[in-house]
Amino acid sequence: MVDDDIEQRIYALVRSYTGAYLFNNKKKQKVLTAETDLDTHLELDVGEAEDLMDNFFSEFNVQKANFIIETYYPDLPFTWNPFKKIDPIPVPDFTIGMLIESAKAGRWLYD
Repeated sequence: MVDDDIEQRIYALVRSYTGAYLFNNKKKQKVLTAETDLDTHLELDVGEAEDLMDNFFSEFNVQKANFIIETYYPDLPFTWNPFKKIDPIPVPDFTIGMLIESAKAGRWLYD
């Protein structure tokens, strides 16, 4: 089925950004699901996420529309004061499922 092919291709694309393991040890590879968060679970930094998304939009012919990487990777405030507490910035989920649904629709579906 076409939808299964899209999903498998997206999982393969994301897996290529999760790191390479010596001798392709499958036991060390992370299990990817639609709920896997690119930031929280895979710990992709902003540069890796940008590269992944550029490849995603190109390979799957998905219109970027309102996609902005800063929505999912905002600039963090910085202070030299080690005693000043910085409140965490809430960010929306950024999951593989979002890529799958957007690829099926042909455009980025999320704000």
